[in-house]
Parts: sequence; C-alpha cells; structure tokens
Amino acid sequence: MTEQVERDAMDFDVVIVGAGPSGLAAACRLMQQANEAEQELSVCVVEKGAEVGAHILSGAVFEPRALNELFPDWKERGAPLNTPATRDELYLLKSAEKAQKLPNPFVPKTMHNTGGDQTRYVLSAGNLCRWLGEQAEELGVDVFPGFAAQHIIQDDDGIVRGILIGDMGVATDGHHKDSYMPGMELRAKYTLFAEGARGHLGKRLINDFSLNAGKDPQHYGIGLKELWDIPADKHEPGLILHGSGWPLDSKTHGGWFLYHGENNQVMVGLIMDLSYQNPWLSPFDEFQRMKHHPVLAKHLEDGKRVAYGARALTKGGLNCLPKMTFPGGLLIGCDAGTLNFAKIKGLHTAMKSGMVAAEAVFEAISKGDEGGQELVTFTEKWEQSWAYAELKESASFGPAIHKHGTVVGGAYNFIDQLLGGGKLPNIHDTTPDYTALKPAAEFEKINYPKPDGKLSFDKLSSVYLSNTNHEEDQPCHLKLGDPAIPIRDNLPKYAEPAQRYCPAGVYEVIEGDDGKPQFQINFQNCVHCKTCDIKDPAQNITWVAPEGGGGPTYPNM
Repeated sequence: MTEQVERDAMDFDVVIVGAGPSGLAAACRLMQQANEAEQELSVCVVEKGAEVGAHILSGAVFEPRALNELFPDWKERGAPLNTPATRDELYLLKSAEKAQKLPNPFVPKTMHNTGGDQTRYVLSAGNLCRWLGEQAEELGVDVFPGFAAQHIIQDDDGIVRGILIGDMGVATDGHHKDSYMPGMELRAKYTLFAEGARGHLGKRLINDFSLNAGKDPQHYGIGLKELWDIPADKHEPGLILHGSGWPLDSKTHGGWFLYHGENNQVMVGLIMDLSYQNPWLSPFDEFQRMKHHPVLAKHLEDGKRVAYGARALTKGGLNCLPKMTFPGGLLIGCDAGTLNFAKIKGLHTAMKSGMVAAEAVFEAISKGDEGGQELVTFTEKWEQSWAYAELKESASFGPAIHKHGTVVGGAYNFIDQLLGGGKLPNIHDTTPDYTALKPAAEFEKINYPKPDGKLSFDKLSSVYLSNTNHEEDQPCHLKLGDPAIPIRDNLPKYAEPAQRYCPAGVYEVIEGDDGKPQFQINFQNCVHCKTCDIKDPAQNITWVAPEGGGGPTYPNM
C-alpha cells in the first residue's frame, strides 16, 4: 500500500528549474520587466547543487553579448569578467611528441577569440552564475539552492503546472529516516526548465510532448576539465589554446582547450564526442595522457592541479534543437541544446534563450494570462534572435565532422564560414550517439599509461578534487531498467563500457561471492555528468536527481 504523504505547496507566477546561465538570465529579465512595469511578479529558481554555481562546469571563454543586453552596467556591478582574451593558438597534435600550429588565416572564424566587434573573456562559468544569482536576488527573485526538482506536476489535461521537489531523508530501502522532509509542490503559471545538458525532467518533457519530432537525434560530448595553479612566470592572462588530433584516433572526434585565466590559474580540458565507436576508450584516460603532449605540458609543469570535474554537453545544434514550448512551460538553454559548437561556446546563447523566454512569459502574464498556455510567441521571438541566427549559420558544423571526419569535415566548415555560414547544403547526422558503439572484439584493448601524479592522475583522486558528496544511505539515483543487462548483454559484447565512459569510477564489474561477475554502482562518486544516460548502448541507465545538495561542489569552474 502506497504511503500518503502530506506536502506543502507554494504558488508562484514562474518557477525556474536550474540556476545556470539560462535559468538565472530568465529570472533576472522577468523581474526587470516587472519592476519597470511596476507589476507584482513572483519568481522562484530551484537549484539541486548545494549552492548556486556548485554544479556549473564550462571552459570557458565567454562572449558577453547577452550579458551586455541583460546588464549593460555589468562592469560597475562587479561581474567576474576580469581576463580579456589576448591571443589565440590552434594546434593539430600529430603524435605524442609532434604538433602543427595552424596559421591564423586557416583558423575557422568562429574559433577566433580576439579582434572583432566585442571582447571575449576567460572566466569561471560557476562564478558568473554565482554573480547572476546575486543579481536575481537583488531584483526580488527567490533562489533556493539545495533542492532538487524530482517530478513534473501536470493536470488531467497534461498541462505542466509546476514541479515537485524531491524528498529529503529517505533511506536506501525506502523508509523515512528521522531527518525525513517531504518535498514541496512548487506550482506556477509557467515553468521554465533550465537543467543543462540531458536534464532528467527535460528528457521526459521531450518524450512526453514529442518535442523532437522531425528533428535529428540530439548529439552530445563529454567535457573533462581541470584547474591548475601555475608559476607566475609561466602565466599569460588571456592566452587561449585549442587543438585536436592525438591522442584521439581518426574516428574519434573531439578537441582540447587550455586557457590562462586570472590569479595564475590555467583551465585545461578535453571535449570528446559521445559518438565514438571503440568501447575500450576511456575519455578520462585520454584526457590524462593528452596533458603529457609538449604543447600542453609546458604550461602545466611545475604547477599544481586544484580542481577536477566532468559534464556532458549538448552539441547537436540547430538540426537537433527540439521544439522548446509545451502547454505550461518552456525548455531553455542546454536543456534544449542551444550551444553553438562551432564556437565551442554556449553561455551566451543559453542566456539569450532564457531572456527571450522571460519576455514571452512576462508578456503573457502582464495581459492577465493565468498560465497553462503554449507560448507560441516564444518561438517567433526566438527565431528572430541573434542566438538562433548563430545556430542556423553553424547547423552543419558538427554533422560535417561526424560524417566526413576532422579533415574533410573541417574543410567543409571552413568553406561554409568563408561564404558567410549556412550557405552550403545542410548536413544531417541521424545516428544516435549510443548506437555508434561497436563490439569490443573489433578493437584491441587499450592499455593506458599509469598516471605519474604530476601531469596525469587516477579517477578517485580526481573525484576527491571535485568535492563530490552524496548521503550514502539514500536510494541510488542511477536507475537500471533491467539489472541483468550490464552482465548478460553489455559485458560480453562491449566489455561493459560504463567502466570506462564514466569519468568518476561510478561503475565497476567485480567478482561476486559466487565467483561470477557483478555490476556495481558506486553512486556516491557521481559528478552528475549524465554520460551514462547518454552513452549506454542498451539505454538501460536513467539518471535522476538525487537528494538535493548532493553531487560536486565546484570552485571557480
């Protein structure tokens, strides 16, 4: 018999799920409009991280176009944009020792971070969100960190009416501990979902409302990042390095970055497409050995690694962008997939999607709308925005590389951008990432070098630096549709790739008491990257939000 739980409820005009760039930009723009119109408006932002910014991870080189529109006086307000981009370098790594630096005229224009009509900045996306959270609160937004949106509230007609916060204090076996607190219902006229890439509620909305009908399947990458303190004499604030090639093979697409930020810190990372074929590949270990290449190592030697994290990113672009409206709400930012992968930038487009959403929502509410409608005006406003135009110009960027490889696909993109972007025939990639994996027997097992503890490290010491924590006595938030599949199907065919694609050591195949292999889930290690939800070849793993406040706590990431 199901236990009936009494839940408190709060009513708002707008509830926003996720305190990332899109969600916070939407919250700020909503209150700006309300204050200008001298109209009462209640806006709530819920964030599953222990604090705003705790789960935010991005490169990041920031293009402030949306911020200029949202807060023209951001400098006076103290926004954390302190390191202008000063110099670009782009490399093709040919082997473990050799590299070719690409001359500037041959670098795609979307990869240029200096010059042009606006300054770009090397920054911490987490700190940008912390600052945006402060601006939102000053404007009158209620920001609630440490609360995970667990379910969508829908009425009998299927209209979205808000969210249900996950219960706190539930034990692994489901009983209520002494610390039990039932989750609240947050009801709203309109609910904006801004959870980031592969949001678990966004995933349900896309499925339930068929928002991806007629679209290419979404494509993803995994981004791994470290923050390093380096000696002052090696530090060049604003220096931006990008590259591709080694250690990835010709059928594994991705690229690396190394940015010199403020305070003698360097941000280094690898973005690897999750369309890779070889189940023996480990994105984490590819990243670790990549740092030994002389082009990167010279920036890191004599430095100290101080932070680590990983996150999936939504990179399919316009061809994969779902319909963003449904009755009672909107899907914005990377929850929908607004990242411009041709620029390797998504903060500015995510913010703009949130601002456009705010304008559509406020317009409706200010006219007396009681909620529950499908805001088709958002689609009109969005398709007229510069952010949409960016995505349209680069619609073929990712598909060209997926289908034709880095060299031929890169040449296609170079020519397309020379012509102004989006002028060549549109290329589509209709192969879902999880179906790209091939049997392990078709590849040689990869024996990765042992980490040296200076430039390369193991997973567990890396997870330690992410400040990841989950209450151990709680239900596992990584749900298996069929618990038998990992050992029965994935192990013999793919050598159970979850052991390698997870960047945090969550999944292991161990020997059971009966001498047979068992699939073990160490959910306490989970950094909420969502890679397992995306890459599992059986689509058997579903990531759901754990108890609020769990997961990583990223500093300056």
